[in-house]
Amino acid sequence: MKADLFDQRRLLELQAVDTTLAQLAQRRKNLDADPAFATASQRLRALGDKAANLTGDIADLDRDIDRVEREVDLVKNRASTDRDRMGAGASAKELEGLQSELESLARRQSTLEDDELELMERREALDAELAETRRQLDEAKTVLADAEAERGRRLGEIETETADATSTREALAINIPDRLVELYERIHAKQPIAAAELVGRRCGSCRIEKSPADMIPIKSAPIDEVLRCEECGCVLIRTELPKSGPAPLASEDELKKYE
Repeated sequence: MKADLFDQRRLLELQAVDTTLAQLAQRRKNLDADPAFATASQRLRALGDKAANLTGDIADLDRDIDRVEREVDLVKNRASTDRDRMGAGASAKELEGLQSELESLARRQSTLEDDELELMERREALDAELAETRRQLDEAKTVLADAEAERGRRLGEIETETADATSTREALAINIPDRLVELYERIHAKQPIAAAELVGRRCGSCRIEKSPADMIPIKSAPIDEVLRCEECGCVLIRTELPKSGPAPLASEDELKKYE
């Protein structure tokens, strides 16, 4: 394939833009997998689940406390009834039975009140734990909001830079012959670097230094000949003009640099 050296060199600009776009895409991918954002989200979910579980545990304790209080009231009412019966002139046998029942009721009341006290202490501890969890939950919400804001800011930067690079790429591609762009695109579809500069004897893509024998056909090739690296297959762009051979189709100012 033949192409003006100036157009060939434009491929290096196109490659630079594509490299930038690839880097921006990787930044976007890294942003989606940002560990700080993921950690903040996980912590928020964990604290939310903990708060919900504590709230459920407290509700269960409240039901247990209410049940024990009702049982205490029943015991007290039964004891009050027994004392009324004793005061109403019950027989000696009845008095003995009522006294025994009052002692049993007293023990039952004491046990129930101990249970109630234990339940209330557990509820107090859960209340304190829930309050602390809610405080941490509020902090986690703030951290996540900050992480989301930072992520949004960085995403906006990436999108702006991507739009600018895409616009630059389109403008560059328009000014390069179609056949040359098509060749570049075919190579770029298979590998990240489709065009690279030949620096001395080294390919700018695969970094392999060519032997003096390999350089003979390169040096002898017409300046408008589109070369490919035998190792990596990229378009090999000559930025140093050969000492002899057909003159390049370039500006006079550019040619003067090599006189």
